[in-house]
Amino acid sequence: MDFTQAIEIAKNIYWVGMYLQNDPFQCHPYFIKNGNASVLVDPGSMLEFDAVVKKINTISSMQNVKYIILHHQDPDLAASVPEMEKLIDRNDLQIITHSRMVPLVKHYLIQSDYYEIDKHQHKLQCDNLHLEFLTTPYCHSPGAFVTYEPQTKTLLSGDIFGGIEESWEFFAGDDYFEKAKQFHAEYMPSRDIFNYALSKIETLEIDLIAPQHGSIIKKEQIMPLIEQMKALECGLYVEKEYRDELLYTIEALKQKDMALIASLEQLKEKEEFLFQKAKMADMGEMIGNIAHQWRQPLAINNTIISILKEKSQREILDDTELMTKLKEMENNIQYMSRTIDDFMRFYHPAKKKTNFCVCDVVEHALTIMRPMLNKAGIDICFQNCDDAYINGYMNEYTQVVVSILTNAKDVLIHRKTKNATIDMVLSQDNKNVVLTISDNAGGIKKEHIHRVFDPYFTTKHKSMGTGLGLYISKMIIEKNMGGTLNVQNIKEGAAFSITMEKADG
Repeated sequence: MDFTQAIEIAKNIYWVGMYLQNDPFQCHPYFIKNGNASVLVDPGSMLEFDAVVKKINTISSMQNVKYIILHHQDPDLAASVPEMEKLIDRNDLQIITHSRMVPLVKHYLIQSDYYEIDKHQHKLQCDNLHLEFLTTPYCHSPGAFVTYEPQTKTLLSGDIFGGIEESWEFFAGDDYFEKAKQFHAEYMPSRDIFNYALSKIETLEIDLIAPQHGSIIKKEQIMPLIEQMKALECGLYVEKEYRDELLYTIEALKQKDMALIASLEQLKEKEEFLFQKAKMADMGEMIGNIAHQWRQPLAINNTIISILKEKSQREILDDTELMTKLKEMENNIQYMSRTIDDFMRFYHPAKKKTNFCVCDVVEHALTIMRPMLNKAGIDICFQNCDDAYINGYMNEYTQVVVSILTNAKDVLIHRKTKNATIDMVLSQDNKNVVLTISDNAGGIKKEHIHRVFDPYFTTKHKSMGTGLGLYISKMIIEKNMGGTLNVQNIKEGAAFSITMEKADG
């Protein structure tokens, strides 16, 4: 092979370098012939200057060079550029490189404008020539990149795939990995960085690799070579101390992962415990609520029985009065039965999500709460909107509403609020359904408002609550149903907002 001549390695792509005898560190400029917009790739140092110019002039002309690609900033690749500029003598000459390298290559006293690849979508389109640029940071320069010519499927790879060869071959042989091994071990900073570059390169369809050093690599050798390169120890990995430290770090991270998994399991168990504790507290409150609602009808029935018994003994009980009193007792028993049904429905967990009308759920919650609110002298106003549907667990949503109403009731009673009122507003837009529950109890203290949803946080006496109601409510709405539960202070008190995505009715 005549190395004194330009050698075409792919259609319109030429090797225009110089064979340096007894030099294992061969440098290879390339020329892409494209008429008056030709491209010179990695022109080299002044050692190759005369040979490069001569070869280009035999296949084209230096004046046809419109672009010079600099894959990195080292002198063995870029030092001859100022002298090349003088021969090219074009005002539209551009240096193609990465913006990270411009501050460095300018110290060669380059006069031409820069075509910064990261500011041009990593591409160049010029007439029929199309080039793609893939960044390969720190291989071995911060702004390093490779050039891909898709028409011939040629990769101009800069330092990557370079080799150090005692007996240089133009085309790589089967033993090329051994020649590339030393170069990459010394010039690539780490296996991680090098593998990142290789992962980009192996996605390309490549028929030929033309590196700046070493030998040109043909298609059948490319994928086997990449696989060998991936396992190569290079840069920091060559140092045993670094490898040992890295293995220690990996093991430490593994131990942290295991500890994190264990802590998440503990958190899950803690959450389950909190749910069970809240459930027990709710059951106690349920029994109290049932007892409260049963007390009056039981007292009435007991009084009726006493009256009927007394009149029967005195034989002054007529059939009409007996039927009337029995009907009244029957109504009271049905009321007590409905109360049980209401609370059973409330506390029975739903197994799957359904679409339900929020207005119906609120009315059901008010059925449970009204007797207690009336007893406390608290007025409640519900402003609803029709056909407001959401998807979730209906009973759990009811539980949240009851919990917020109970919390508002307790605060109004504790603060002895005059004209105590709870306002409920149901609204919707194209996306969300929002239920806002507000009171006029004066609001939440600033130092407490960010903690109201924390487990066990309560400002009440321990006999009045567990501090779990609002915590569980937030878990139900946000974790189980994908909505949000927030609180803010308004003019007269606090306002809790439950926001859920709108669903079809």
